[in-house]
Amino acid sequence: MKRKILAAALLAGTALAGLSPAFAGQAPYGASAPNIPVSSHDRVYTGDQFSNTVSVVDPSDNKTLGVIPLGAPSPANFSPLYKGQVLVHGMGFSPDHRTIGVVSIGSNSVTFIDTATNTVKHITYVGRAPHEAFWTPDGKEVWVTVRGENYVDVLDGKTFEEKTRIITLPGPGMTIFSPDDKYGYVCSSFNPVTDVISVANHKIVGTVKQTSPFCPNIAATPDGKQVWFTLKDTGRTQVFNAKPPFNTLKILDTGPISNHVNIIHNAHGTFAYVTIGGLNEVKVFRTDDFSQVATIPVGALPHGLWPSGDGTRIYVGLENGDAVTAIDTLTNKAIGTTAIGQAPQALTYVPDAVPSGDGMRNLEPLGVAGQATHLTMAAAGAQQGAAPTTVTLFNQGLVQVLEAAVTGLAPKQPYVLALSTKPDGSGPLQPLTTFMTNPAGAAIVNAIGPIRQIVQSNEPSTKQYLVMLPGTPDKPGAPAQVQVAS
Repeated sequence: MKRKILAAALLAGTALAGLSPAFAGQAPYGASAPNIPVSSHDRVYTGDQFSNTVSVVDPSDNKTLGVIPLGAPSPANFSPLYKGQVLVHGMGFSPDHRTIGVVSIGSNSVTFIDTATNTVKHITYVGRAPHEAFWTPDGKEVWVTVRGENYVDVLDGKTFEEKTRIITLPGPGMTIFSPDDKYGYVCSSFNPVTDVISVANHKIVGTVKQTSPFCPNIAATPDGKQVWFTLKDTGRTQVFNAKPPFNTLKILDTGPISNHVNIIHNAHGTFAYVTIGGLNEVKVFRTDDFSQVATIPVGALPHGLWPSGDGTRIYVGLENGDAVTAIDTLTNKAIGTTAIGQAPQALTYVPDAVPSGDGMRNLEPLGVAGQATHLTMAAAGAQQGAAPTTVTLFNQGLVQVLEAAVTGLAPKQPYVLALSTKPDGSGPLQPLTTFMTNPAGAAIVNAIGPIRQIVQSNEPSTKQYLVMLPGTPDKPGAPAQVQVAS
């Protein structure tokens, strides 16, 4: 019976949209498309940046089915003979829901995966440091934002070969399309300009001034009226008119490390959900008056998010939690969390991704991809109360990748992340990395090495502690944040 209902919905979607089958009044589809109830044929996919895997979750019971390995963890991927993918990150899916496109930043690639069999059917190599890829609503093209250069790489939607390039300012961050397939909206990660591009002729037909340069993510409302994008550097979210004159409608102060935004339409109205990485929250805003209606605690460093086919749920990847959390959109409560691969970045929900069978073919267990150590840091001398910084040590076998979601520091200042022989950070220092905070006093900080063995040592003479200090390795200031005792 469920399959008959689904088939009827697919036909209805085709008739309403006049294109390939459309699903639900949820992003990225139009508001008139039918809802598709959550089922075991649906899948949630995440791009796992440090395990170089794609995690696969069945949303019907919020169970992780396994991972699709695209590459090896460090240090194996340092080899000049290495052939796998590095820094698996971006995620998009085809309108027929039979293919996902997975962007790997470090290996400059888009891997196209069959959703029914979990097998790689093509790899397209593009320019330096691509970030996200998404299909046009008619399925004829895949637009890849090549953030390390100055163009959108337009691939054929079937052969996945390059058709043309759309030249932009350096650093295009992400593309999303208007539901009517008329415009592609391309925000920038390096310049304060979002381009509006005609899908028909690939020409820039409008621009929107971003209030700051670093936009990682963008979403269009199903009614075709608004476009929302996040500004990670300043902790803001900006909304503009999806149609000419493409004027800004609202600028919201959402919070440090504002990561991704997506749109839900349900019985209560239409809402924008924004992941606030520095606060470990998802904030919910109405799209009619832009009022905030909910704040949802979800776990460490929420990043990508995507709605279910009927809008009853939205799924959130926890970058420093190695997990996916499901949120009930009518109650705005978290209803389940499941462990996945390391450091999930982009996330997509694909209705009817597996039309028959259990969809388990070619999946592997989590293994090392599910191993991590979690720490927190707080202001020096005040380790009680909220910890502004979460730290995860992602196990890579012999070493760990450290990622710290840092907040609570002075804006636009240099800092050092180091190891100290004393818990208060006053001992001799071993610098791990340096970083500059953004205008919101936040940063995402990375390092690599045998760090877990040091900070978790049972030998007092060898154990060291994480500390953050203003300044440089040769001239550090007094400790600003120190590791909180477990």
